[in-house]
Amino acid sequence: MPRRPGRHFLQIPGPTNVPDRVLRAIDFPTIDHRGPEFAGLGKGVLAGMKRVFKTTRGEVVIYPASGTGAWEAALANTLSPGDRVLMAETGHFATLWQKMAARLGLEVDFLRGDWRHGADPDAIEKRLRADAEKRIRAVCVVHNETSTGVVSRIADVRRAIDAAGHPALFMVDTISSLASMDYRHDEWGVDVTVAGSQKGLMLPPGLSFNCISPKALAASKTARLPRSYWAWDEMLASGKSGYFPYTPATNLLYGLRESLAMLLDEEGLDAVFARHQRHAEATRRAVRAWGLEVFALDPREYSASLTGVLMPAGHDSDRVRKLILEAFDLSLGAGLTKLGGKMFRIGHLGDFNDLMLMGTLAGVEMGLALAGVPVKQEGVSAAMQYLSDCAKAPARQAA
Repeated sequence: MPRRPGRHFLQIPGPTNVPDRVLRAIDFPTIDHRGPEFAGLGKGVLAGMKRVFKTTRGEVVIYPASGTGAWEAALANTLSPGDRVLMAETGHFATLWQKMAARLGLEVDFLRGDWRHGADPDAIEKRLRADAEKRIRAVCVVHNETSTGVVSRIADVRRAIDAAGHPALFMVDTISSLASMDYRHDEWGVDVTVAGSQKGLMLPPGLSFNCISPKALAASKTARLPRSYWAWDEMLASGKSGYFPYTPATNLLYGLRESLAMLLDEEGLDAVFARHQRHAEATRRAVRAWGLEVFALDPREYSASLTGVLMPAGHDSDRVRKLILEAFDLSLGAGLTKLGGKMFRIGHLGDFNDLMLMGTLAGVEMGLALAGVPVKQEGVSAAMQYLSDCAKAPARQAA
């Protein structure tokens, strides 16, 4: 392959761009994971992750794994063979979590969906009210469906569970929303939150997380699904002193320490969330100005992490993505499973700024024209005008 100058635009919705300073932190020499220096590292990142999850009552465990491992840990630590779980079909990843639950020997009640809406709180409440024997042991929802750019309203789902008076555990996947969109483990009454390192936390893949409520921890004492590597008890016991029960991903933890400093202490989570919302709105304005359709249908369920773009009939999104990669060195997310060839995804999460977004949208606009997709050449201008207006507002306030 010939050399391509400049930096590749990685605008899939994760893994995201890793900041240079995080890469430099990961490059530190590995230390003894049983020594005193490691204890400070371990305690520090666990405390920082509690701040990201917005919990004071919950416990956090960090696995050397992808987010899929954290899915399994959430289920295996709290449930027993034959337990019934209520899950919502919101997209490709919600479907994969459902398949995992079935493979683990759980009985899955899967609320069907059209992938263009988030989990329906009313349907969840109805199903729970009908469960007179309280056989449903857990409700599992994906907060931000990475395959579609559709958000489930977690606070509303919590209210639905409470309105039904149901004791089920509440589990939420935040793999593509944590540290990009507002999330409140304690306030929203979540029992197990699942997360991964490679998206809003601005790290390479390789770390996954469970944030665990006291109710979930109590459930783990009697749960009978087999678990060893994923067991919370040894992780929590070792974590009290900053250690792991097995060899941790030390260098990724260096990177996590650096990313937490950037997110929590330097930019601040509120500013991080506002930045993501700004980029998401600019992207949606570009999509509409092109004459294309945002995949999410309900404005309350728009993602701040990514935007799904529906292709017009007769045009293949995979061909468009291929042309954009070859011509402009820009990677976009593919449509997954039943959405293959029908849509593409623009990731705008992680270490990302206004000019990076404008470069991304320019590449998309040029690529759509190159592919012969009938769009108006107005998307970049619409996004630029919006970002310019946003920049003027703080300037006026400062004056």
